[in-house]
Amino acid sequence: MHAYRTHTCAQLRPSDVGSQARVSGWVHRVRDHGGLLFIDLRDHYGVTQCVADPDSAAFALVEKVRAEWVVRIDGEVKARSEDTVNDKLPTGGVEIFIRELEVLSTSEELPLPVFGEPDYPEDIRLRYRFLDLRRDNLHANIVQRSRIIDSIRRRMWDEGFFEFQTPILTASSPEGARDFLVPSRLHPGKFYALPQAPQQFKQLTMIAGFDRYFQIAPCFRDEDARADRSPGEFYQLDIEMSFVTQEDVFNAVEPVLRGVFEEFGEGRPVTQEFPRIAYADAMRKYGTDKPDLRNPIVMENVTDTFRGSGFKIFAGMIEKDDQVEVWAIPAKGGGSRAFCDRMNSWAQGEGQPGLGYIFFRDGEGAGPVAKNIGEERTAALREQLGLGDGDAVFFVCGVPKKFVDFAGAARTRAGTELGMIDESRFDFCWIVDFPMFEYDEAEKKVDFSHNPFSMPQGGMEALETRDPLEILGYQYDIVCNGIELSSGAIRNHKPEIMFKAFEIAGYGPEVVEEKFGGMLRALQYGAPPHGGIAPGLDRIVMLLCGEENLREVIMFPMNQQAEDLLMGAPSEVSARQLRDLHIQLNLPKQG
Repeated sequence: MHAYRTHTCAQLRPSDVGSQARVSGWVHRVRDHGGLLFIDLRDHYGVTQCVADPDSAAFALVEKVRAEWVVRIDGEVKARSEDTVNDKLPTGGVEIFIRELEVLSTSEELPLPVFGEPDYPEDIRLRYRFLDLRRDNLHANIVQRSRIIDSIRRRMWDEGFFEFQTPILTASSPEGARDFLVPSRLHPGKFYALPQAPQQFKQLTMIAGFDRYFQIAPCFRDEDARADRSPGEFYQLDIEMSFVTQEDVFNAVEPVLRGVFEEFGEGRPVTQEFPRIAYADAMRKYGTDKPDLRNPIVMENVTDTFRGSGFKIFAGMIEKDDQVEVWAIPAKGGGSRAFCDRMNSWAQGEGQPGLGYIFFRDGEGAGPVAKNIGEERTAALREQLGLGDGDAVFFVCGVPKKFVDFAGAARTRAGTELGMIDESRFDFCWIVDFPMFEYDEAEKKVDFSHNPFSMPQGGMEALETRDPLEILGYQYDIVCNGIELSSGAIRNHKPEIMFKAFEIAGYGPEVVEEKFGGMLRALQYGAPPHGGIAPGLDRIVMLLCGEENLREVIMFPMNQQAEDLLMGAPSEVSARQLRDLHIQLNLPKQG
């Protein structure tokens, strides 16, 4: 017999009744039922109920065991009585009558419970992450993450991609977030950097003649905490393809994501044909470039309805500035003064003066806005927006680029409050046609708006003949349920276009050569048209596991201050280590 187990804690079935079994695991809990002692024994695979009666030679030892002790149990597999069968467990039809028990290790008093799913302070959970990971939900999430990654990997191979590994120690990049720097002992005063993404390497892979690349890639960014990204490091499905158009990238990625979400989405509907939404349309209709399409609210421009109207606040703003617009946020089912007042109070809490509204009842519009613009304009709004009795509409007014974030938040708030968002499905979309350039008000200059290495739509001709603020790039995002999974682009593979694009943004050729010399050099030796994308794995797993916090799907995450409370990182190092690296600390003064 094996030293520790003949079966896992998930294997025994009624067909094993009468046989001898050996199982090992953690004591999930101990129960005393009128002289009978029950141990729920847990391992990675599941739970098996074990029982000892006073006649068992192991009874005295069973009385001593406590939660999270690690034990080995030998005994006979018996059928549970009909009234004690546990249909929720695969092993719920049987139990092991304990003949022998060996304590393999004991546990001190637990700083947080493993049995059940109580809400516990995050610092305790992260400091004792090895205990936290024993809890059912988190353990299941991590196992599910492994299965999801395996499925993605198989699907990528099926799509004709090859998996390659790119360097972890590389050169510091001048763009993007801050790098994590690694001092070189062999080259005093010089530093490696951990890659923010394998971007340049995957492009070099295409230039080297490989056609379809992917990697489950770790990425490192020394940036402030964000709600949608784990501090310090994260993983992405890194993809690059040669001789492709934007549509080719979409056609390669959609089946992988759709298939994974169908496989692990527990029957929830998944978008079959991902819609393409232009960036400008997404901002105007949804107030965000990562719209949650489960929310049916679509905003509309109603500026003309308020132009010259009796609602002097909006009418006056429109008259003074031709950039001012009024956007309507229709809210079906929101037609009560109580709901409208709640939305108005919420807007004030967001730092806004308020949120104008009309609600409809008895065939008419009600509220101060309706009263001021009159019946005719109110009726026109009602018809344009397809609203009826019991519905409402909210309004935001100003220069769109200044209020668009608030308008998007109001749309989300209304949809959530009114229960419009269908939580039982996955809605995907592509956001396309991002502006290549934008005007930087602070610097008073044109600068890149998204990705400086993307191919501009129209190529060199567009750069030479069009207003830079009207040029679009072959840049795209993929969004699911309001969460941006990734940005991607068709890359600029021609040096002359790179020089011209940077020139428009105010960077001379010497800057391009100094900062991006490696990539520029590669592009000068025959680069294929290529493009790619890099969906975030942590976010994919978070969506599929139904979690709202990335730390619930990452095995050993940091806290929001980028600290590893379990291992004590970042930590101080010895003076000798610093001497070896030729580093002298210059710490900020305390207080």
